Amino acid sequence: MSQLKETNATLAFYSDFKKIAKNVDDIAISLNMLNFLLGKENLREAVESLWKRDPQVFDVMDILIATRKKDKKKFFDENGDFRLVHSLFQSIDGVMEFLEGTGLAAVFQNSEIKDLVDYVFGVETGLDTNARKNRSGEITESLVANILSKAGIKYQTQVSSYKFNKVSKVLGKDQKVFDFVIHTPVKTYLMEVNFYSGGGSKLNEVARSYAEVGPKVNSIEGYEFVWITDGIGWNAAKNKLEEAFYTIPKIYNLTSLKDFIAIIKQETQSQG
Repeated sequence: MSQLKETNATLAFYSDFKKIAKNVDDIAISLNMLNFLLGKENLREAVESLWKRDPQVFDVMDILIATRKKDKKKFFDENGDFRLVHSLFQSIDGVMEFLEGTGLAAVFQNSEIKDLVDYVFGVETGLDTNARKNRSGEITESLVANILSKAGIKYQTQVSSYKFNKVSKVLGKDQKVFDFVIHTPVKTYLMEVNFYSGGGSKLNEVARSYAEVGPKVNSIEGYEFVWITDGIGWNAAKNKLEEAFYTIPKIYNLTSLKDFIAIIKQETQSQG
């Protein structure tokens, strides 16, 4: 527990600017057309003019309040009804209700935004924080891959349990895609990798799941389940991690991973 790391974040962890730029580029034409509304004193008249030219440009306006059409966000209107935010973009009256109700009308009229493309780039950067959990997993996998590669350990990544008939059979409905698979002359190691910088129910669920999967894999001759996990989030779930140790002999963090590598090398050399 004393070895657990506070974070696995690199500078690239915080924002995926390639994805952000692509999201903005996908709607840039519409945003540039909506720039026509900025600074207009008679905003309704400007909306009407733009609507006559191309009503579809308003279809991207969800992003101006940091939501997306697919999110299907709702709001409580003055009549006490719940309505989809995106439903407002089907008419001029709806667009005006959106602009005035959100406060964007005053922002537009006062020219507080100079360019909607740049503005949305900022919004997308903010929304991208929601993807950090996925990036955390990817970063940890990259760290493990680098450690294994530097040690000269050959491995496969993202391997389905269906690739191993015996494993697939014992897992039943609990089929998995293992983050890493390492073959030695002695065993085939099926590995899961994760990192938790914060606590929560997810840690308990993961520990419980692996405590079930591990013994099933280990019951097959020539196979063993390996769990590499790290992060100070485990300080809030010590009991679950301790329970997992009783059913999964090979649990490592990023510091103790060297012990597993030593086992791999020993098995490879002894049979070489």
